[in-house]
Amino acid sequence: MKRMTPTKITHVAAAVLWRDDGRFLLAQRPAGKVYAGYWEFPGGKIEANETAYQALCRELQEELGIRVVTALPWLTQVFTYPHATVKLHFFRVMAWHGEPTGCENQQLSWQYPTAIAVTPVLPANAPILRALSLPACYGISNAAELGTEFFLQRLKFALQDGLRLIQVREKQLAPEELATFARQVVTLAHHYDAKVLINSDAQLAEEVGADGVHFTSMQLAQCQARPSLAYCAASCHTTAELQRACELGFDFAVLSPVLPTLSHPNEAYLGWAEFASRCAEATLPVYALGGLTSSDLAVAQQHGAHGIALLRQAW
Repeated sequence: MKRMTPTKITHVAAAVLWRDDGRFLLAQRPAGKVYAGYWEFPGGKIEANETAYQALCRELQEELGIRVVTALPWLTQVFTYPHATVKLHFFRVMAWHGEPTGCENQQLSWQYPTAIAVTPVLPANAPILRALSLPACYGISNAAELGTEFFLQRLKFALQDGLRLIQVREKQLAPEELATFARQVVTLAHHYDAKVLINSDAQLAEEVGADGVHFTSMQLAQCQARPSLAYCAASCHTTAELQRACELGFDFAVLSPVLPTLSHPNEAYLGWAEFASRCAEATLPVYALGGLTSSDLAVAQQHGAHGIALLRQAW
C-alpha cells in the first residue's frame, strides 16, 4: 500500500492596509515570480521561530518600506495552488509610518472593496475581497422593546448615520405581521443601499426581497448546504459552530455572548480572551455580540472581530 505524504502547508502573513477614505492596497506580483502579473495583498512567508505578526512587520518593511504601527488580527484562509498549499494569516493594518512603495519592483494600487478595478486577483483572495465589503456594525432589530413604528424611525436615523447591515429578528410577531414589518425594513434599508438578513427563515427572506438569512446555532447544526441567498450568516457560541459555518461557506458569523447582557445578566459569558481564542482560526468574518456598545468596536477588532453586532445600542 502506498503511504500518503502529508500536505506541507506554507504559512503566510498577509496585510490589508486601510486608508481613511475606505481604500485598501493591492500589489502586483512582479515578473519572474509564480503567478506574475496577478494582484494580491502584500505580505510573505512566515519564517521559522517567527510569529505571524513579526513576519507581517518584516515583510511590509522589505516589500513596501513602511513600519507597522497598528495591525489587527482578522481572518485565516487555506488555499491549495498547483505548486503549494498556503495558509494565509490576514491582518488589517490601520496605521503605519512611511508611504508604501514597490521596493521589489511591484506595482501598487489602492482599491475600494466594492469596486475592484485591477485584474486578475490571486484566487485565494476572492473570499477576502467579499469579506472586506462587510461593514463594521451589524444592527439587530428591536421592535419588541421600541414598538414597530418607533423602531422604524430609529432605523431611518441609523441608516442616515451609516448603518449598512441589519438583521430582522422579531420572534414576538405573528407570521403576517413579521412579513409586513420585514418588507418595511427591506424597503427602507435598500433606499440607503444597506443589506437586510432575516432571522431563521430563508423562505421569508426570499419573499420579502431581503439579502439573506441569519440562522440560529441549532439551524446551523442541522444545515446540510448553504442556502441559495446572497448572504448567509449564523449565530455561534463555540469553536465547532464557527468551523461549521466556515465549512458551509457562510459569509459571516456572530459569536456570543462576549460580556454580561441586560437580558441575561447572570449567564456565563466568553470575555475577550476566550472570544479571541475561539475565532482565531476562523476563515470567515466574526462579529462580537453581547453586552457591547459602539465604543467597544476597537477592542473587539483588537481581539480578531470583524466588527460588533448590537441590539439595543444600535438604535
